[in-house]
Amino acid sequence: PNPPRVVVLTTYDLDEYVYDALRAGASGFLLKHALPEELLLGVRAAADGGALISPTVTKRLLSAFTQPPPRPSPPPTALGELTAREREVFDLLVRGRTNTQIARTLSVAETTVKTHVSHALAKLGLRDRVHAVLFAYEYGLAAPIDRGRQRPYQG
Repeated sequence: PNPPRVVVLTTYDLDEYVYDALRAGASGFLLKHALPEELLLGVRAAADGGALISPTVTKRLLSAFTQPPPRPSPPPTALGELTAREREVFDLLVRGRTNTQIARTLSVAETTVKTHVSHALAKLGLRDRVHAVLFAYEYGLAAPIDRGRQRPYQG
């Protein structure tokens, strides 16, 4: 059985809603003022496994897609306060490694890793691992993984 196809029909012409809907798997994004023929095209496209996005939204998406990506902000000076080992642990942590995996990779005890994680998060003013990942993406310290080419972790 195929999963249901979703076409979002909304009055909100906001980029963030478009991106969120598409990331969630929507097959279409149409605005409430669309003509009946356009709504029908959107439903038919989704039913056939295709997609249809409102022409005004498509124009903005194409414009955003063809623009060079924004340069990440320079990392805060607090990053320089990490010791070399804390930085190694931080880099592995933001790439999704568990404490056990980091310990194996660095040939240290798991309790040592926990200590380094705790110190790194405190020095950077981060609450938890999730915020560490967000921090790393925001400052260009990590990049999204291409799932099509990702190899399983070998640690």
